[in-house]
Amino acid sequence: MHATSIPLAQLVVSNLNVRKALDAGQEDSTVEELAASIREKGLLSPLTVRPLADGRFEILVGQRRYLACKLVPLDPVPCFVRQGLSDADAISLSLIENVHRADMHPIDKAKALQALYAKHGSYEGVAKESACSIATIRRYLKLLELPPVLQDRIGTAEGPSGISALSRLASTFSGDEAVSAYNEISGFTQRVQEEILKRCNGDLERLDELVEEAQEGVFDIRRCGATGGCQLVRDIVQGRLSEAEFSSMIKVATSETIGAATILRDAATSFWRALARVDA
Repeated sequence: MHATSIPLAQLVVSNLNVRKALDAGQEDSTVEELAASIREKGLLSPLTVRPLADGRFEILVGQRRYLACKLVPLDPVPCFVRQGLSDADAISLSLIENVHRADMHPIDKAKALQALYAKHGSYEGVAKESACSIATIRRYLKLLELPPVLQDRIGTAEGPSGISALSRLASTFSGDEAVSAYNEISGFTQRVQEEILKRCNGDLERLDELVEEAQEGVFDIRRCGATGGCQLVRDIVQGRLSEAEFSSMIKVATSETIGAATILRDAATSFWRALARVDA
């Protein structure tokens, strides 16, 4: 790999780039805003490209930065050039650069992991290359079984717990039934969604009954110290309770605490983040 500057006219966007939905997670950072930053400070992170037979260079990492450079315009563009990459290697590079970004669209991530699975033929191989757990890989690949209409509605705002619920939805229903089930449960927290799906056993009529129970608050109770251990801890570890939901619970629980409320909330945040790093 070597660093150089390449004219804009010689750069082309790769069809292999795993990040297709460039606007996903970018509500607070548009390409125009990125261009403004480049005008002020320059391009702080060069693009990663590979040479093509026709003399041009294919962008593997940095598509949004490239679009922003065109707006500035910044010409030529600082780049890292990678030699001798196969298509599979290019996909892997794009995935590794993007897969741990919170703003990567879940379907893009799922398709990238699917491409790596096709390359390695095993979850273990994908986990080794992507640094994702096997449980996480399985959850994302399940998203590709959802009907296209639901895939289009998935965004980065779903978060890890949302992906867990959607993965269970794909395992429980298919086709129009999956759409109907999603429409019924989408208003609940991710933890409640997953509980409804777990208990309905693929029966839409039973799901209707569980939705009514959920509306009455049946699933809003968590008990610690039960025979099976602490449900709250399991929910965090298994991705069913988001940091925002947990913080809201702590805020309510400490609303009447004098003096120590902030300390308790900071400790609770650290508690959630420590547990969330544990593979389910």
